[in-house]
Amino acid sequence: MIPELVSFVTRREGRKFRHLSPAVGDSIINGEELGGKGGISLYVHIPFCRSLCPFCCFNRYLFDEDLARRYYIDLKKELELYIRRGFSFSSIYFGGGTPTVLMDELSSFIRYLRAQFNVSEVSLETTPRELTEQNIGLLKEMGINRLSIGVQSFEEPVLKTMGRVNGPADEVKSRLLMAEGQFDTLNVDFVFNFPGQTIEQFTADVAAFKELGIDQATFYPLMASPHKKDAMERKFNRVDNSREQQFYGVITRELYRGGYKASTAWCFSRGERMIDEYIIEFDDYIGIGSGSVSIVRGNFFVNSFSLDRYHELAGAGRLPIVGWRKLSEKENLRYYLLTKLFGMKLDIEALRRRFGNNAQSKLWTELAFFKTFGLVSGNGVLHVTGKGMYPVSVMMRDFFAALNTLREHCIEHQI
Repeated sequence: MIPELVSFVTRREGRKFRHLSPAVGDSIINGEELGGKGGISLYVHIPFCRSLCPFCCFNRYLFDEDLARRYYIDLKKELELYIRRGFSFSSIYFGGGTPTVLMDELSSFIRYLRAQFNVSEVSLETTPRELTEQNIGLLKEMGINRLSIGVQSFEEPVLKTMGRVNGPADEVKSRLLMAEGQFDTLNVDFVFNFPGQTIEQFTADVAAFKELGIDQATFYPLMASPHKKDAMERKFNRVDNSREQQFYGVITRELYRGGYKASTAWCFSRGERMIDEYIIEFDDYIGIGSGSVSIVRGNFFVNSFSLDRYHELAGAGRLPIVGWRKLSEKENLRYYLLTKLFGMKLDIEALRRRFGNNAQSKLWTELAFFKTFGLVSGNGVLHVTGKGMYPVSVMMRDFFAALNTLREHCIEHQI
């Protein structure tokens, strides 16, 4: 009952993010008003892949070298617009797509970032196919702190259904072990509750991960947008969220037994590790690149999903923002609550510093609900309990699913 209730509320709130106004003037985006440097993170979207997964809702295109090289030029132009507005970034996250498809451009762009900012940490995504000895060496030279590998599953039948081309499981495991210990944090991504995926297959994935001895894994529930969901159900099997809690139970049971702890509701680590959810550690973030989104002081911005329009706007010296929403006070508070609970704790004092001394009272209903049903515990700092982890996972799944609907619309209409 509780997961269904939080799902309903989150879906309702998440749909509001899809109601955007036309892009606003540049004056609303001013880094100097944030106060201090490095208090905002930077997400860099690289939308090119060597093959396209049928379940992925992010903005992505088949790799084309000429387009990709043009894209990096545009990316630098966009970043320069933020620099002029007083933004400074210390934490950088590269997502995609597959950021490692063009290593020389990636390396050059990271050097440019380091020349502009006092960069303290860089996270980057890649795939098993890109995890070669040469690439690992190059990524170390670039100073990558956290490398995340999108394995999704070791089970060949599941990968075939997903449309993933990872190579033989033993080869993938060998590549992962080659990268283990080379970075501050090595993360392995998995997907659970994919159509046709069995509990037994997923349990085998978790067991295989534990056997490798890698220090971090992130487990993503299927978060398909409506059209993606319909397409998968036509091709595979029905997307059945009624099984999802069983999958999640495998994660918490087996990972806790293996000495891992929850860094987020989806990410489990041994020891202190970097996590991939910049939305948790930073209240504000800027996303650059085609199809990226930003949140700055309660303003939600969406970049163009069209590579040509992105190129046109960046080339004209304009931020490539095509949609904007000013969150209401309540929406902003609820978004903050969601991200902090997803990160397993809510610091009440930090809440007050950001929203004022009466912020807690404005979330009275929500906090009373979580406390009454034993989903959080504590006073000054509220910690998500074992009972609360799955409901929090459901909340974030449904919020991201709502954003994926927005992405789907923008991709379809090349906005």
